[in-house]
Formats: sequence, C-alpha cells, structure tokens
Amino acid sequence: MAVRRVQRIVIGQETSDGAGVRLRRTLGTPQLDHVDPFLLLDEFKSAEGSDYAAGFPDHPHRGFETVTYMLAGAMEHFDHSGNRGYLLPGSVQWMTAGRGIIHSEMPKQKDGLMWGFQLWVNLPAAHKMDPPRYQDIPPGEIPERETGGARVRVIAGESGGVAGPVRGIVTEPLYLDVTVPARQRFEHPVPAGHNAVVYVFEGSGELGGEDGAAGRPLEAGRLAVLGEGDTLAAVAGDGGLRFLLIAARPIGEPIARYGPFVMNTRDEVMQAVRDFQDGRF
Repeated sequence: MAVRRVQRIVIGQETSDGAGVRLRRTLGTPQLDHVDPFLLLDEFKSAEGSDYAAGFPDHPHRGFETVTYMLAGAMEHFDHSGNRGYLLPGSVQWMTAGRGIIHSEMPKQKDGLMWGFQLWVNLPAAHKMDPPRYQDIPPGEIPERETGGARVRVIAGESGGVAGPVRGIVTEPLYLDVTVPARQRFEHPVPAGHNAVVYVFEGSGELGGEDGAAGRPLEAGRLAVLGEGDTLAAVAGDGGLRFLLIAARPIGEPIARYGPFVMNTRDEVMQAVRDFQDGRF
C-alpha cells in the first residue's frame, strides 16, 4: 500500500457563471488551471434564490464531458435535440458533449437551498467528435456502502466490489461521495496511474498521513491534489468529514480551450466556434 500524499491545496474562489449563478471554483482558475483530465470543478450552494434563479440558459459545449451532482434543490436540463431531464437531490448527470451540444440548465425552484457540483472532464482527441450522450442517474440508482463507519456513495468506478452506475467513460473515472465520522480513519484504493483530487465540502480532517502519522489538514471549500500511490488515507476531525474523491486516467494531450469548447489545437477551437455560429451543432 502506498498512501497518496497531498501535493497541493487550493482554496475555492468565489465567482459566477451562466446568467449570474454564484459559485465556488477550485479547478479551472489562475491558481489551478487543470489536473489532467479534469478541467473545472464548481460547487454551487445557496439558499438565496437571487444567487441561482437565472440559471444557465442555452449554451454550447464541444470536446469534453460535464458531470453534475446534486445534493439539494432541483434543476431541469433541456437541449437542442429535445432531450429533457431533471436533476433532483442525490442525482447525477454525466453528459458527454462530444462533437457538440446546445443545452440549458435551469433551476426548478425560486428559493430554498440549491447545492451541488459540476465537474468538467476532458476527452481524448479520438473521442472529441463522438456523438453526444447522457447518463441521467436518479438517486435510487446510486449505490451506497458502509466501511469502518464511513458511508460511500459510488457514482463512478468501484468501492469494495460495489460498482457505480456511470458506464463507458473513456478515462475510467472514480467518483465517490464519502462521509467519515468524527475522528475516524478512512482508507480507499485509488488506481495507480490515475490523477486524483479530493474536494472537502463539509467538516474538516487530514489527508495523506500514514497510519499513526499526521497528514495535511483540510477544511470545507478546499481541494487537495494527490500525488502518486494507490491508496487514499483520510482522518476526520471532531466534526466529521465529507468529501468528493475524484480520480481518472490522464490523457496527456495538448489542451486548447475557449469558453465551452475544449479541443487539442487553436484551429480546432476556431472551427468549433464557426460550427456553432453556423448552426452545425
């Protein structure tokens, strides 16, 4: 067992996106542009309708995947092909934009708590022009398991022989929602060779410590980039600890990025812009 050490900690930056939705962003910032293949990670959390009511009106994507995980509130997804879906508390949508899609993500409430995450995952060149597809996973289809007092929701990948419902993703991701009781230690395998990050969104604790040795302290709103190894180790603080563990196989290709288009070269990005403007999505 080789415990993954914490290489870097990034504090979330307050920003806004869409039509003014307030967010906390830890990936896709001047502090941390990306961790291959992850391009962006946002947490949206507010009980004030004015912080999210305008939502994310029609906008395009090409060349990557968006992953939305809801903890509270409700959103409706609609795209230019007529696909419609609802994101409810505990649900996940893994959208592969591929060669291009125009969609909206709009709140289905005027006030009350809206809380969740959006992750962007890059696609390799060989798959950037694949047909778009969705995996809409309702809450009841996301398995949970308990281990040593910790609770693990398995969105993608595997935990203790329990497989998540997201299938057929080229970067072979691991995406877990982990809750660790106060002062308890939690360990979990992470595929060697995958890049991995941990985002804490409740409580506090330590990451990356060998058994009996202290790790790096981490609190809510912080993202930890993990080093090489095959095991995550976390110890919860006095108030417990809840975090996302996200890992995937790196792509190792050039990234050319302009807003909602992520390709390998500037020429491909400009072609994406022209295709969108000319209605070829």
